[in-house]
Amino acid sequence: MSEKLDLGKIKKYLEDYAKARDWEQFHNPKNIAMALSVEASELVELFQWLTPEQALAIKNDPAKLNHVSDELADILSYTILMSKYLGINLEEALDNKLEKNAEKYPVDKARGTAKKYTEL
Repeated sequence: MSEKLDLGKIKKYLEDYAKARDWEQFHNPKNIAMALSVEASELVELFQWLTPEQALAIKNDPAKLNHVSDELADILSYTILMSKYLGINLEEALDNKLEKNAEKYPVDKARGTAKKYTEL
């Protein structure tokens, strides 16, 4: 794969991969959401109990960084599958969400604070 994500190409690969293994029967939004949650939890587990400094140091440990990379790839794969089954254009969804976040968190109010938009 190239540096730029080709979501259509990835979606087709995931479809073909599942079809070859007869896994499409298990793919529905409920199951994919559950799998996505599991993969996100596996990512969290890699950072559990680490200090912020230790978490950043993972980038200097090839084995640990590879494990994080694998979990992120699993999360991305399930995200793309979910969008396929629900007919969501991820590029549009991301653009829309970024616009909403910019409105919720204007720079003049949100800069330097971790407060939720309802607290600003």
